[in-house]
Formats: sequence, structure tokens, C-alpha cells
Amino acid sequence: MGFVPVYGTSIIKQLEDREEEYLSPYATLSKKSQGRMAKETEDMFDIRLPFQKDRDRITHSKTFRRLKHKTQVFLAPMGDHYRTRLTHVLEVSQIARTVAAGLCLNEPLTEAIALGHDLGHTPFGHAGEATLNELHPGGFRHYVHSLRVVDKLENNGKGLNLTFEVRNGIVRHSKGNSDILPKNRNELAITLEGQVVRIADIIAYVNHDLDDALRAGILREGDLPNDIKRVVGARHSQRIGTMVRDLIVETLQADDGGLHISDRMLETITDLRGFLYENVYRYYRVHNEFEKAQRIIRHLYSYFMENGLVRQRGREWVSDGRPAEWSNEKQAHREVCDFIAGMTDRYAMGLYEHLYLPKPWNVR
Repeated sequence: MGFVPVYGTSIIKQLEDREEEYLSPYATLSKKSQGRMAKETEDMFDIRLPFQKDRDRITHSKTFRRLKHKTQVFLAPMGDHYRTRLTHVLEVSQIARTVAAGLCLNEPLTEAIALGHDLGHTPFGHAGEATLNELHPGGFRHYVHSLRVVDKLENNGKGLNLTFEVRNGIVRHSKGNSDILPKNRNELAITLEGQVVRIADIIAYVNHDLDDALRAGILREGDLPNDIKRVVGARHSQRIGTMVRDLIVETLQADDGGLHISDRMLETITDLRGFLYENVYRYYRVHNEFEKAQRIIRHLYSYFMENGLVRQRGREWVSDGRPAEWSNEKQAHREVCDFIAGMTDRYAMGLYEHLYLPKPWNVR
């Protein structure tokens, strides 16, 4: 029987039935979602399942749009083809959806987690994250802040009211320098879709950071170790395809409800990540810009704590005069941290220039 959308309720029912018929037993069904923090009134004419709504709420959010002006690795690059935080999440989303399709998992859920996983990232990438982690008394982790963004900061402080599964996938996506597939299941998202995003994230960044480093002239084609090239290939698309295929094939063969990568591929991805840390992320020119970015964040944080927030209104920078309104130091730190974390690179640099760099005196 074909898909016949008569009324909204019929569409929802048929979408749910289609999920149950075609998805893997390990997939997360929309109708079995643990729901939202705040109950929402159901619309009888709705045509989207819960995870589709979450995906749309994320992509229409202001925070998502700001990712286009946030650093991935290279600070404020002049070339048009370097990755930004926005292009990173789009690449993660496409890789994750390919894996989800191959494993017959819930693609809208996978996509929503992928698109939302870096909403909490700071200006200047990990330089900004590391600095806020030092300055904010409660510490700062971008994946925790991503959850704060969707729960509390977006939509004029109302949050996006996402489903539990998407929220869990966002806060559990990060791995840092830890194992790609940790043995401790508590480190993973509760859904297989969320776990797919975790792996898609690293597949995306080790490949596109390598590609950007080659474009920047930090690396040359011959610098990549032959042991890595023999396993994943010499071309960008070949490397991604090989990693994704290995993940899908190994997982399907295991058929145990978990994700699997071959030992050889796992070792190769780990080696590639280590190669990038040594030759790109710690490269002196990248590190020098990293330190400059940290200096900007420190100065802005200190200024705001003492004088209150300064926001852009049109072409002018206007003080909020907040210190008197903050009830205590803890609230002050929270407001300042939230404000800086939400900035784009150019907003932070523009504000820093306004506060700390002299301007030519305009005599009339």
C-alpha cells in the first residue's frame, strides 16, 4: 500500500508504521521517545515526527546560524574553502546519515544530534573553550554548554524543548583524546544514533582538518605516513569512504546492538588523529594564533566581570550596565561565560578592538 497523506494524523501514523516496518531492531522509534521536558500540545494536522521537529528547531535557531563565523581549526581564514564550525557539523551530519542509512537506524534522530552537537562551541574553537574552562569557576565543556544552549539559552531564554534522545546525544557526543569506542558504556549516548554521531564527528574532523592543513601548506601530500595511506587511501573522499564502510560492515557483521570498527581501522584512525595533533594542531603558526585568541577571551572576560556586558546595537557598542543587576559573583560568571561562548570570532574581535585598541581622533 502506498503512502497516502490524507490528514495530519494519518501522516504521523503512517510515518510511525513505516519506521516500525523498515528500521533495525536496534533503531530508536519515534513513538518510543522518552519525550520532552515540557509537554507540548499535539497538532492533529502535524506532518512531522518528534525527531524531525528537533532537527528543524536546531537548523532554524540563531545559534546554528552563528556557527558559520566560528573557527574549526584555522582562525578567521582568508580563503573561501576552509572549514568553519558550520561546515563541520554539516559534514558530520552527512557522514552520520550515511551510516544510519546503512544500519537502518533513525535518520532524523541522527541528523538532529549531528546538527546540534556543536551549538555550544565558543569563538576561536578549542582555544576559546580551553580559556573559558580556566576562567569560569564551574569549568566549561562545549558539549555540556551545547545542552545548555538548547535547554535554556535559545529562543529568547525559552530553549528549544528537544526530545530526551536528541539532548542525550548532544551531551554525550564528545570524546576529546579518549578512546574512539570506549569500553565504558556510560560514556556513550543511550541511542545507537547518538553513538553514530560520536564516530561520525571524528571521521569528519580527522579528514577535513587534514584537507585544510594541506590547503594551508602546513602539510604536503607526502607527509601523511604510508601506513595510514595503505589502509584508508590517498584521497580525501577515499579516506572517508573507507572509514564509513568499515564502520557499517563491521557493525552489521557483529549484529549485537553496538557499533564496531575493525582493529586495523581503529588503529589507523587513532594514528591519524595523533599525526594531526603533532603536525597541525600544535604547529607553531596555529599555536600562535591559538594564544592570541586566548588573550582576547581573557581580556573580554575580565572587562565584563568588572564593567558589565557590552553588546552591539547597529554599528554602535552599548554597555548593558549589568554588574548592579547581578545578585552574586556566581551569576556574574555564568552570564559572562554564556555571553562570550555565544559570540562569533568576528564579534569577539570587533568588541576587543572597540574596548582595547585606540581609534584615530575625529576632529570636526
